[in-house]
Amino acid sequence: MLSDARIRAAKPRKTAYKLSDSGGLHALIQPHGSKLWHLAYRYGGKQKTLALGVYPLVGLREAREQSTAAKQLLAKGIDPSAQRRLAKQVATTGNTFRAHCRRGIH
Repeated sequence: MLSDARIRAAKPRKTAYKLSDSGGLHALIQPHGSKLWHLAYRYGGKQKTLALGVYPLVGLREAREQSTAAKQLLAKGIDPSAQRRLAKQVATTGNTFRAHCRRGIH
């Protein structure tokens, strides 16, 4: 299991590398020093990766919670990447003039 201290102490290298936690969750340490949370998973027989945020804005506990939520979607047969894309699309198109017209709000 990964610890917060280990992530903080991770130094950049010439190439990006992963610090693995469990269940596909890992911190990707970039050559320029940024630390990104990713979740590796399989859906429909294909390997996929879901970005969970930037460390330290998203801490270890929150990354694990997001990972658990994504795995719950997978257990229901829902692709977490597709779900996020759909939610983002609804959020960005929800307040457009066209959306209001479709709802009958003028």
